[in-house]
Amino acid sequence: MFNTSRCCNPIQVGRALRARRLIRRTARRSVPTCFVFGLLFLAHVVSADPLSPADLKALLAHIREKRAAAPQVQADFQEEKTVHMLNKPITSAGTMWFQAPNKFRREAKGNSPSITVSDGQHLWIYYPKFQSAEHYSLGKRSPLDAGIAAITASLNLENVEATYHITATKEADGYQLQLTPRNPSMKRFLQTFSIRMNNDLQVGRTEMVQPNGDRIVTTYSNESRAPIPASTFEFTPPAGTEITTPLGR
Repeated sequence: MFNTSRCCNPIQVGRALRARRLIRRTARRSVPTCFVFGLLFLAHVVSADPLSPADLKALLAHIREKRAAAPQVQADFQEEKTVHMLNKPITSAGTMWFQAPNKFRREAKGNSPSITVSDGQHLWIYYPKFQSAEHYSLGKRSPLDAGIAAITASLNLENVEATYHITATKEADGYQLQLTPRNPSMKRFLQTFSIRMNNDLQVGRTEMVQPNGDRIVTTYSNESRAPIPASTFEFTPPAGTEITTPLGR
């Protein structure tokens, strides 16, 4: 029920109207004010401090020290590749294994499964659906070697300064490393390579940008530093596999 005595009092009605207008003005002003304060808060949270050359050198030394104590790693990965000639990115997921300095295995699952294995001298890429395999010889200073170096850079970082220009920033939850290649042969394959590490120096995300605009973003999880059997980095094509050597023998 309405209170008619209050509703018909012009003084109270005027006060009520002025109060409502004041509330509306305050509300309109408070929204952008809160937005500005929110931006200032976020700017403070996501701010990153560049590392000095001395701090960067110390960080790389600390990373190598930890890698030397456990030169192997196993982790799950999710990858998204954006190709400038395709409308949609290519996604994959699976598990990878790495043994310093240059042995690795990568098993991708899903609609297009593949197994990539390298013992440091030979690289195999096996496609179970097609019963076919590609074989490459490494160490010939080919674009493939540059690609392998880029893949293992985030996992190894041994003597990485000789191959890349490096800058780094300290963030609230870890570090961000930005690598740009020094060698002309690698520049043809790679434009920039960024590595995000947490405060325990575990790699959580990498992003590779190629000169043609293609981009590969990989995120890692469930890292383990337990010993890896040597057979993990060996590969023998199953019987009946069609083998090709795209770059020759």
